[in-house]
Amino acid sequence: MRRFDLAPLYRATVGFDQMADMMDRILTDTSATPSYPPYNIEKTADDAWRISIAVAGFSEDDLSVEVRENALIVSAKKTEDTDERTYLHRGIANRAFERRFALADHVRVSGASHVNGMLNIDLVREVPEALKPRRIEIAAGDTVEAKAVEAK
Repeated sequence: MRRFDLAPLYRATVGFDQMADMMDRILTDTSATPSYPPYNIEKTADDAWRISIAVAGFSEDDLSVEVRENALIVSAKKTEDTDERTYLHRGIANRAFERRFALADHVRVSGASHVNGMLNIDLVREVPEALKPRRIEIAAGDTVEAKAVEAK
C-alpha cells in the first residue's frame, strides 16, 4: 500500500488539521473494510444527499441512527427470536452491525425512513447566514462623506 506524506499539508495550511487527520487515518487504515450491510450514497441536490442501507430482516425498533461529533452512526441489534425455527438454509444475515459516516461541517440529518428493507437517511447542508457570501455595495466617495457629515 502507498504511504502519503501529509507534512507539506501541515506546513502550508492553518485550521485544516481535522481534514488532514481524517485523510491520514483513512490512508493508513490497515483493517479490512466492512462490507455488511451494503449501502449507497447518492446526491439528491446540490446540498443534499441520501444514504440507503440494506437492512433486510430488521425492524425500526432494531435500528438506531445517531449523530455524534460530526459522525453519523447507524447500528442495528437484532432482537432474539422467541420461536424455535429449523432452517434448511439461512442466507439472510441478521447480525448486529455499526456503520460510521464522517459528516462535513454544517451537514445535518433531515430525516430517516425504513421502507421495503431499506433504511434511507436524508442529509442536507445548511450553511449559516454569517458564512454565506454576501455582496457589499460600493458607494461613491461623495455619498460616504455626505452621510458622515449628516450624522455629525
